[in-house]
Amino acid sequence: MPDILLDPDEQPTAPTRSLSVTDRIRAAILAGEFEPGARLHEVRLTEWLGVSRTPVRSALQALAAEGLLEYTPNRGFSVRRFLTSEIVDAYEIRAMLESLAARLAAERGLNADERAIIEQALADGDALLAKDELSEDDRIAYGAVNFAFHDTIHTASRCRMLGEMVRLCQRVPQSSHRNVVSFELMDVRRRHDDHHRIYDAILMSEGHRAEMLMREHVASVKTSLVRALSGRPTPTRYRR
Repeated sequence: MPDILLDPDEQPTAPTRSLSVTDRIRAAILAGEFEPGARLHEVRLTEWLGVSRTPVRSALQALAAEGLLEYTPNRGFSVRRFLTSEIVDAYEIRAMLESLAARLAAERGLNADERAIIEQALADGDALLAKDELSEDDRIAYGAVNFAFHDTIHTASRCRMLGEMVRLCQRVPQSSHRNVVSFELMDVRRRHDDHHRIYDAILMSEGHRAEMLMREHVASVKTSLVRALSGRPTPTRYRR
């Protein structure tokens, strides 16, 4: 199993202090900075991140609980390998579950707190995506925005089982709502425009429209991720 290499000319860019250790390691893995199967050594990570071993150890344990890392006795943590087919399957299931959540949210309505969270997520996303380029901090921040939007819709569906099933899909980390690091800026902008349309449909109690918009939204995210995993460029019509 390969180890991570921390050559000064090739290692990932060190994080800013505004990012948590868990966020930074997660982002690096999802961005492909650590290859599948690579071992993550606590000592090397502490040097790279500029922190003590305690937060690094906690971060590795948290990422293993998310399903992003695997732990092997006497060898430690390594980046978990996922087949592209597994990732695609997770998105297919998510598309069905999340479209149902959007329909139920539209039919059952949002309370004041849920509306406030979604509207804040939309406003924060608008501000981030107005930039010409997203920094690493921006991408992680948008991951939190994306998570808030989708998670609130799951809550608004008033169906606990549905939320639990979505979380099960997210054990394939590439299908997590926080995974936006590998997408082109135009992809993220188009996804955020989808959020606005989905929210409008939910507010108007248009269950069928909200369901269809969410299904198409998740399917398009799947397409973007498969393109990123395969190394194919974004089609010209989507570039600025």
